Amino acid sequence: MTMLWVFRHGETSWNAAGRVQGQTDVPLSEVGHAQARAVAALLAGRRFGALYSSDLQRVTQTAQPAAASLGLDVHTDPRLRERHYGIFETLTYAEAKVRFPEAYARFRAHDPEFDFEGGEGLRAFFERSVASLGRIAARHAGADVLVFTHGGVLDMAYRHAKGLGLASKRDFEIPNAALNRIEIRGEAWIVHAWAERSHLEAAIDDLPD
Repeated sequence: MTMLWVFRHGETSWNAAGRVQGQTDVPLSEVGHAQARAVAALLAGRRFGALYSSDLQRVTQTAQPAAASLGLDVHTDPRLRERHYGIFETLTYAEAKVRFPEAYARFRAHDPEFDFEGGEGLRAFFERSVASLGRIAARHAGADVLVFTHGGVLDMAYRHAKGLGLASKRDFEIPNAALNRIEIRGEAWIVHAWAERSHLEAAIDDLPD
């Protein structure tokens, strides 16, 4: 079996403002940098087979303190990126609701067939997210592996592990910089820990449910 230790990136100013980031490359805020240092302190002294990160800077900035502490290279992978939100990106969720009411309604309904204009469909995003984590687990069978990614990827991973439908309402948290541990044993995905944040002073979950 492989154990993935998966972290959402630290907080950005856009997270705090409720602004849609998607694949827009936004850096960490000072709060986010402090969270990244807290993640590194949590992981200090542990052994991992590898460290992977989305190539967007809010994620690589979260991964770098842990990588430096553990003596690991950061392997960036664009397949670990957040969903592309198309016309929603750079808007707040409130602005998107007003400007694109029909699209917003389908987005909030978790419509599996809804594709953002200029962006990525939910079903395609689910398949990309699960495949990218599965590839990492297969590449490092039997090891503990660190993965730094985005809230959307974690959402898809949890749904896959728990057998939840894409259209079901999210009733689980995905805070910035929290720890999530997923065991991958063949086709079976088992959640061992979720949204652990004892290492953080505070962490927000700004994602729509």
